[in-house]
Amino acid sequence: MASPAPKSPEQSEKNRKYDRQLRLWGDHGQVALEAAHICLINATGLGTEILKSLVLPGIGAFTIVDGKKVSQEDIGANFFLDADSVGKSRAQVATQLLVELNQDVRGDYIDEGPEEILYNSPDFFNSFTVVVATALPEKFLIHLSKKLFDLNIPLIVCQSIGFIGYMRIQTQEHTIIETHPDNELPDLRLDRPFESLKQHMDSINLEEMDLKDHSHTPYVVILYKYLEKWIQERGSPPENYREKTQLRDKIKHGIRKDENGIPLDEENFEEAIRAVNTSIGHTTVPKSVLEILNDDRCVNLTAKSTSFWIIARAIRDFMENEGCGLLPVKGALPDMTADTEKYIALSQIYHKQAVSDVEAVWRHTIRLLRQLGRSSDSIPEKDVKLFCRYASDIHVERGTSIADEYDPKTINANDIAESLENPESMMVYYVVLRGLQRFQVEYNSHPGEFDDHVEPDIVKLKACISKLLGEWGCGPLAKDDYVHEFCRFGGAELHSVSAFLGGLAAQEIIKFITSQYKPIHNTFIHDAVTSNSATFFF
Repeated sequence: MASPAPKSPEQSEKNRKYDRQLRLWGDHGQVALEAAHICLINATGLGTEILKSLVLPGIGAFTIVDGKKVSQEDIGANFFLDADSVGKSRAQVATQLLVELNQDVRGDYIDEGPEEILYNSPDFFNSFTVVVATALPEKFLIHLSKKLFDLNIPLIVCQSIGFIGYMRIQTQEHTIIETHPDNELPDLRLDRPFESLKQHMDSINLEEMDLKDHSHTPYVVILYKYLEKWIQERGSPPENYREKTQLRDKIKHGIRKDENGIPLDEENFEEAIRAVNTSIGHTTVPKSVLEILNDDRCVNLTAKSTSFWIIARAIRDFMENEGCGLLPVKGALPDMTADTEKYIALSQIYHKQAVSDVEAVWRHTIRLLRQLGRSSDSIPEKDVKLFCRYASDIHVERGTSIADEYDPKTINANDIAESLENPESMMVYYVVLRGLQRFQVEYNSHPGEFDDHVEPDIVKLKACISKLLGEWGCGPLAKDDYVHEFCRFGGAELHSVSAFLGGLAAQEIIKFITSQYKPIHNTFIHDAVTSNSATFFF
């Protein structure tokens, strides 16, 4: 029997364990995940599902805040509890069972209500990476919202009632370098080549090449040559579909033919033709990136400025000097049909320019840190390199306070009224959920929670919703069906809905922790009956 192959030094036990997720957010994303500390308020069925989906990928630590005991209702909705748990601390039991899922994760619990903690220890929530809340009373939610918004600690509020799932994300400002766009365009600079690229391209003569070299030249070279001729004739790159079609035709005519006039199989020219749409155009800085670079947080740095804004300012200074108005070169080439030697030579040109640009941005970063009185090693060079690589897709997410939604003077009632005019809009669920919170404040129970109170509770819930709509200056709901349905739920959680929403909420939390991928903006609502979802901004 053959002996097994030796283990790769990079494939550690941890790498094998987290292999799939490392492909999504990389080693640096995993490091951020393992350094994070999440607070969950209330270990409901939904709350434990959220933590489950964070414990499995290896979150650093979590703390559950919950002063309730396990009830029979919990057993029916919470996958992590069983009949033996009834009467025990819900926070303690959930913590013990969750940490069993992953020995790398530390779990802690506090067997007190969040209201008591905030009153007795006002700074308790200040140290968490993200705070997640389920089944939170309106009064405490408003208080917690104000506190975390001022601290810029992300707050994710989730609720699962019957077939309806709700999630509200609050963050004052969230900056993202690695947004992972679905379609990342190559950074080729063919219309504005840097000096070393221009020299390399100008040294190549397609017409004098033999057939082998002609068919193995990288398509980037082909695009450059035909674009250069186009600009010489017309003064600027192709502007529209018609002009790009004309350029494609010119490239197509450049394919060599056999003695019978039949075009030869030159795949590199076919690649060039297909790449015209994505690789030919004006090299500019995206408008969204310019808005960030011209933001006051970027222009006027302070000693409290985050690394994101300091590097962004360094990028801005680079553009005004060495970059000639452009972002740093990414330095990566897409795969293509080409001779290995030719492809490597071209790749090295882009790579060397990218390294040079990073060094220039790094020098600007060091200068800015000194001006701010910060240590020169407070921002690692690898962070600058990462920023330069993804500079064309950076994003800043600015949100609103949940507390402002509960103030009739600040909530955008016009948008709610317009949405309610559409009978298919899921805004009606938001309105009813807000009515449910009013009901809980006034009657200290869920509508329909007790079987003999369903009909009276329907009337009470309608009154709460009508009062709420009146405060917003909106008309009444078109149908009462939704009110009847929510009273029928009785405030109960369905495990399947909680599992779906829990996975989604965990995904959003990971986005905040790793500062990768764009999070859902503001409010998400899911209807499990129709499998429809919608997002709203308040």
